[in-house]
Amino acid sequence: MSTKTNTIHPSSNAMKTIYPILLIISMVHLLNDTIQFIVPSLFPILKDSLSLNFSQIGLISLMINLTAAVMQPAIGIYTDNRPKPKMLPIGMLFTLIGVVALAYAAHFWVAMLAVMLIGLGSAVFHPESARVSFIAAGAKKGMASSIFQFGGFVGQAIAPVITAFLFVRTGQQGVVWLAILVCIGFIAQFYVAGWYGRRLSPAKKTEAPREAGPMVPTVSKGYVILAITILMILVFSKNLYVAAISSYYAFFAIDRFGVSMAEAQIILFVFLAANVIGLMLGGLLADRFSKLSLIWFSILGTAPFSLLLPYSNLTFSVIWIFMAGMILASSFSVIMVYANDLLPGKVGLVSGIFFGLAFGLGGIGSAILGSLADSTSIDFVIYCCAYLPLIGLLTIFLPSDKKMRASVREAAKSSIA
Repeated sequence: MSTKTNTIHPSSNAMKTIYPILLIISMVHLLNDTIQFIVPSLFPILKDSLSLNFSQIGLISLMINLTAAVMQPAIGIYTDNRPKPKMLPIGMLFTLIGVVALAYAAHFWVAMLAVMLIGLGSAVFHPESARVSFIAAGAKKGMASSIFQFGGFVGQAIAPVITAFLFVRTGQQGVVWLAILVCIGFIAQFYVAGWYGRRLSPAKKTEAPREAGPMVPTVSKGYVILAITILMILVFSKNLYVAAISSYYAFFAIDRFGVSMAEAQIILFVFLAANVIGLMLGGLLADRFSKLSLIWFSILGTAPFSLLLPYSNLTFSVIWIFMAGMILASSFSVIMVYANDLLPGKVGLVSGIFFGLAFGLGGIGSAILGSLADSTSIDFVIYCCAYLPLIGLLTIFLPSDKKMRASVREAAKSSIA
């Protein structure tokens, strides 16, 4: 009787970390998120070229994020049961069409359709790419999560720099040059899809690959629901803060400090570069400290700087925005590993929830902030956003690392019995 399945067994090969694949998928994550985050960086340019108001800017932000919020969890659930390696390059094709459409959009509704396609490409990318990184991680889940997310955070960080030094000069149509990046990503994803396909058993490619490790529930169902809900709220608050700063702080800096558009983009780069540094620090610390401790650090450490930011001069604002961005991002990879511990074998679903739904809801919140800015002021929006990190106080309701470990041992005993 054949024992072949698409299960990836916890053998020595399965526990081995495949760094070339991790680096490739991280690079594609960089390309994907560079393009996705160039969209909010382009808002000042699109506002002028398409004569948009803040509400319309908010709707564009809503469209790209709503696409992610709706599609990523659905794709994640589907691919948990039916992994589809070919979806990796297909996602880049959606992005390519969206980039070209955005470059030549002459009307608001065309721009909306373009960013929807970019969002769809990102929604296809994240669940399957997260699964690839999880499989390639072997035993080093925390480090692999940081490597994968590193690419995304770098992409977010360099987006405003590309806008400042390229698109401020070339204008909206210069966006077409991003098609070169998308083509590079397509080739890389085609290669990764081949590796991923070979990791699946030819006998049953319609079932989800089980990652290495015991496939047992780590805590009770009630705790899982509570913890996942809280983690989702935490990531939502983080993403809303990042989306708000990415979309509106440039306008705030221009009005408050009299800086140029290019200089405002550099301030935004400082914030997003700090995110990258924080992510890598979090990945390095994840194996040395408890997950809960790092989550608490990201909350209590971020709040003072976010609260000071709207009330400071230009010099201190740059310092505060760097510190807030770095500390805020330090727990993100930890949250992803924590969530995968809660939902073992559901990498696509976890990716859909945290890369898609929580991220998308953050963008929806950003759209609401755009309408709020129209009815009040940009200053008022930035003042309100200063309090967003305090939502993280909900961490007090998360089960401790000790409780998680005890639950794993209990579940393991039950499965043996």
